[in-house]
Formats: sequence, structure tokens, C-alpha cells
Amino acid sequence: MTDTTQNNIDLFDLSGKISVVTGAGRGIGKAVALRLARAGSDVALVARSQNELDSVAQEIQNLDRQAETFPADLTQINQLPSLIDAIDRKMGGIDILVNNAGINIPQDSVDVTEEAWDAVMGINLKAAFFMAQAVGKVMISRGRGGRIINMTSQTGSIALIKRAVYCASKAGLNLITKVLALEWCSYGILVNAVAPTFIETELSKDFLSDPEFRAYALSKNLLKKFGTTDDVAAAVLYLASPSGNIVTGHVLLVDAGWTAH
Repeated sequence: MTDTTQNNIDLFDLSGKISVVTGAGRGIGKAVALRLARAGSDVALVARSQNELDSVAQEIQNLDRQAETFPADLTQINQLPSLIDAIDRKMGGIDILVNNAGINIPQDSVDVTEEAWDAVMGINLKAAFFMAQAVGKVMISRGRGGRIINMTSQTGSIALIKRAVYCASKAGLNLITKVLALEWCSYGILVNAVAPTFIETELSKDFLSDPEFRAYALSKNLLKKFGTTDDVAAAVLYLASPSGNIVTGHVLLVDAGWTAH
């Protein structure tokens, strides 16, 4: 093996790191957790479903990495500090947070209810901020820096019909990402976002299977294909690893060229 090859491998090495992934039970969150574990990180898995968390934890343990499960409702903001404290004590610190949990309730703007607005904003923006805050406090107190990666969306940069609330939540999280990068850079904490296009998952299969919507989405997509969860996980790994050592305050679009228009 040449020195160049070894150096390239080391740039994505997360050995000795401890990651927290929210929404880790399935879809993008599961793919991210597994990708970080394959890179050498131990992983704290957070989601609502204990059964889903247990399944992902077993896959990570099969990779000879530590995986611990922390079932939680992230909309219970007053419980987040104790959740992060429990993870910090159990895992021995937190080096990486991937704020992946999120929901979408597609509605025409004339039909958006206050309940739907609060539900989407509550998990996509409010919970993401307070998770980052709680983890940021741990990272600052431990003094070893860290990475915070917020999962946003291409819709934080461009408009999409029936997604006024979702677009607003992701645009807000993009700017929160930049503010945290400004405030925490002196502590060695790098804060970035990954903004995917439509990704083929269980949650997206209903609207992506609609021929009219699928044709519309592909017409906006320069590569004429949808992303996979592994495509998103690879972007997260870049920002979490030594490869991203001087990247902060950035929104990394993983959008097959949609926003190039």
C-alpha cells in the first residue's frame, strides 16, 4: 500500500470517535449511523421506536463497534439536556452529532393548519436547535471540539409546492447552522448541513411512485435519478471526518444538480 493510499484512507477514519444520530431507526438516519460505524465510530442511536433502534444497533455491533440505543421524543425539549447527559456519561463524550430526525406534512398553503405547522417546525427546527445546543454545551465543556451536522434539504434553498412549512423549517435550519458555526468555531466545533434532494426511502415511496410527481421531480434533476440513503451518508461522513477539517458554516447540497438551475 502506498503512502498516498494510506493517507486517503486516514482522511475518512473515525476511530475513537463517538457519534450521536437522531432519527436513526430507518432511512437516512440508519444509513448514516452504519456509515459512521464502518468508519470506526461508536454510535448512540436516537429515535422513537425501540425495535427499530435495536435492529440498527445489532448491525453496528456486528461491525465490532459499540452501539447504544436511546429511545426519545425529541419534541419534549425539556428532556433533551438529560438525554444528552445520559449519552455523554454512557459513551464517554460526544464528538459528532447528526441532527437527522425530521418530518414532512405536504399541504397546499391554503390548507396548512396550526397543528401541522407546529408539528413540522417542532421537530425539524426547534428540536434540531435544542439538540445542537445540548450537544454543543457538552462539546464545549469537554474541550475536544466536535462536529455538528444538520440534515436540511434542497427545499431550504428552493421553493417546492405543498411544502411551505417544510421549506421554512429547512431554510431556518440552514441559517441556524451558520450562526452556530460562527459562535462555536473558537471551541473547535465545526457546524455544517447536508441538504439532500428526494431520496428513495420508505417514507418517500408513496409520492415518488406517483407518475406525475416523479416526472416533475426528474425534470428538475440534472442527473435524472433520485438519491439513495448511502449518497447522503457519504456526504455526512465527509463533514464528520478529517477530510472536512476546514469546512464549517456550509450547506452541502446533495441534490443531483436540482439547485443549479
